[in-house]
Amino acid sequence: MEYKKIESSQLTMSQLMLPSHSNFSGFIHGGFVLSLMDQVAFACASKHSGHYCVTASVNKVDFLNPIEVGELLTLKASINYTGRTSMVVGLKIESENIKSGIIKHCNSSYFTMVAKDDAGKSVPVPGLILNTEESIRRFARSISRQKQASQRNENFSKSSFQLEEHIQKIENQNAKIELI
Repeated sequence: MEYKKIESSQLTMSQLMLPSHSNFSGFIHGGFVLSLMDQVAFACASKHSGHYCVTASVNKVDFLNPIEVGELLTLKASINYTGRTSMVVGLKIESENIKSGIIKHCNSSYFTMVAKDDAGKSVPVPGLILNTEESIRRFARSISRQKQASQRNENFSKSSFQLEEHIQKIENQNAKIELI
C-alpha cells in the first residue's frame, strides 16, 4: 500500500474577483465561488491520487461573509481523508481587500472526490501519512461525518421512515400538514 504526506498535494489558488463574477447585489456570485472550489478540489485530489478525479459529493457549504469585486480570493485545499477510491478534500476560502489588507474567512467546505482510470472505473488511492494532531483530527472528523451521513440516509429512506417519529418535529415549524 502506498502512502503520501498531506503536504505533497496541498494547493492554494488565488484569483482576483472581477465585475463579471458578481451577482445582482454587487457581490461575487456563490455559483462562481462553488465552481472555483470544485476546480481546486479536483486539482488537489488528482495530485494526491495521480488520476483524474470526479466530485462525488459536497458537504456543508456555508457562505460566511460576502466577497466583493476587487478582492483577492484565495482557496486552500488539503486532503483530509482517504478511503479506498475516494478522498475528502477540505477547503478554506478567504478574501483579501487588497487596499486595506483585511482578510475575511468566507467559506469552508468538504468535497468528496473519487479517482478514476481512463475507462472511468474507480481506482484505489494512496493512503495518508498523518503526522500532526491536526491531521488526525481532520481524518477522524471525516470518519464521523461519513457515519452521520450514512445514519441520516438510513433514518430517512422510504423503507425505514417512521412518520410518527417525525411529525411532531414538523408541527412547530413553518409548515402545515394536510395529509391526503
